[in-house]
Amino acid sequence: MGPVSLLHLPHHDGSPLYVADEAPVLGTTVPVRVRTSAEDPVRAVWLRTTYDAEPVYVEMQPAADGATTWWEGGLLVHNPVTHYRFLLERPDGSQEWLTGAGLVGHDGPDAADFRLAAHPAAPDWGRDGVVYQVFPDRFARSAAAVDRPSPDWALPAAWDEEVAFEPDDPRTPMQLFGGDLDGITEHLDHVAEVGADILYTTPVFPGESNHRYNATTFTEVDPLLGGDEAYARLSGAVHARGWRILGDLTTNHTGDTHEWFLAAVDDPEDPHRSFYYFADDGTYACWMGHGTLPKINHANHDVRHAMVEGPHSVVGRWLRPPYDVDGWRIDVANMTGRLGPIDVAHEVARAARATAAELREDPWVIGEHNHDATGDVDGDGWHGTMNYSGFSWPVWSWLRDPASPARPFGRPLPVPRRDGATVVETFRAWQGTLGWRATANSWNILGSHDSARIRTLVGGDGALHRVAAGLQFTLPGVPMIFAGDEIGLEGVTGEDARRPMPWDRPESWDRTTLATYGDLARLRRARPALRRGGLRWAHADADTIAYVREHGSGSVLVVARRAAGPAVDLPLPAGVHLFGSEPGGADLVAGAGGVQVPVADGPRLDVWALAAE
Repeated sequence: MGPVSLLHLPHHDGSPLYVADEAPVLGTTVPVRVRTSAEDPVRAVWLRTTYDAEPVYVEMQPAADGATTWWEGGLLVHNPVTHYRFLLERPDGSQEWLTGAGLVGHDGPDAADFRLAAHPAAPDWGRDGVVYQVFPDRFARSAAAVDRPSPDWALPAAWDEEVAFEPDDPRTPMQLFGGDLDGITEHLDHVAEVGADILYTTPVFPGESNHRYNATTFTEVDPLLGGDEAYARLSGAVHARGWRILGDLTTNHTGDTHEWFLAAVDDPEDPHRSFYYFADDGTYACWMGHGTLPKINHANHDVRHAMVEGPHSVVGRWLRPPYDVDGWRIDVANMTGRLGPIDVAHEVARAARATAAELREDPWVIGEHNHDATGDVDGDGWHGTMNYSGFSWPVWSWLRDPASPARPFGRPLPVPRRDGATVVETFRAWQGTLGWRATANSWNILGSHDSARIRTLVGGDGALHRVAAGLQFTLPGVPMIFAGDEIGLEGVTGEDARRPMPWDRPESWDRTTLATYGDLARLRRARPALRRGGLRWAHADADTIAYVREHGSGSVLVVARRAAGPAVDLPLPAGVHLFGSEPGGADLVAGAGGVQVPVADGPRLDVWALAAE
């Protein structure tokens, strides 16, 4: 017998075909299923969970469905986050574990166990939506913005001026291009063309920088952006289209010119002093050594009340009329509430989410985490994360042009170029440790205001860029597009990626890629499998990755190629071609052994609707 197809391996994930309720009530028993194939036979399956950290086994019952066997058992949701895995016995008596990271032939720790959380799920509009990120200073200028005087700290720049981005260039944070909120409102038709329905802006609070993460207050919108009235207009225009809007809040630090911090510095007895970490000698903790960003002390309940607790907190204020923000992206969420021996991060996350839930029927709260968010996103805090480690860097490592200068922030080296099989194992590992629900609610990011642009990462290759976009829209997770990606903007670093949108140079736009983003958004919206379906890996070699998104309403096959490649045989039913990132593409005709995906003459991504098995 030859090697077993990936599609014949035992499988389970957190999607509806395998878990009857992804947000159960504590104390209920949820039916869960494992799929096995006659091509890779299994004699018995046990569900192993833990009650208060003590292992418990439940024998699962088989039901044959042709060459497929479905094993079902009841999972008692005994703890708020219930961990589980499956013990498989083979016909020869050998044993394997099926975990969130795949099959394991040895006894290992629980880190990659499947998990089921008895906390309310993220809102449907977040899970099903497409996020469009805007950096306000660089997106668009309204007529009113042209006449606004620049503050003393700023270095005014013409819209087509080259962006200063070197870390040792003092102009980098001070260069002000003058984009504003009314400019965003005036260009919502473009956001619609991209296919997005969730607008996320980086901070709108005043701050003595172009990025505004060094806030001077949380009680008003920066007048340079048009002030409170412009924010209300933008929110109203977004909601009038049936869309949602997300704010951006830094809960980890303020600017050193923030009103709280100035009061603390001026008077050691001022109650705001305890909002920060001051030492006896007057020094203070700050973000990553930057003295302009003093760190907030969330161990202090007064600052927590001011920042995240209740309707009059910073979190609460902007969720209420007339702004009606639908949720938050929390900046530096991974470090919020953590300093040395102090760790109240989960308390802060729970408080922020509880405040949002108190004020809005269906809020969405996403935490920024550029590393390992394990344990931070499976409870009742952040619904998900900006999934750099579990999505961005694996995609980058597969599609990266070896000559590209782009590299992930925080690393001394670029991501290495890796083959498809290694990238699939990376996806498995992160989906296993983050959990299915958290992965599905996290953002699939090809780039952001903090990273290089995907177009630069792939060496300017439009076809590879479109493959990356295809992965972004068809793998589990919520696509988040950084404004400009859709027209092929470039950038070597995060700061360089913040180039102004070239509204006055439409001839420079990559219209093919723009159309691809719109097509992918429509496809994702039309196919529940791409928003709610499970994930079975179908094939992986150096230059090709294929997977099936399974759903009761119909499954789809996705085949991504980073280079020309041969035909690929897959044990699947016939498929109707729905999408191709490049011209061409045909339906798949089923034969005795399944279907054959045709030869590719270059990078491309295709999607087929599969016939029922």
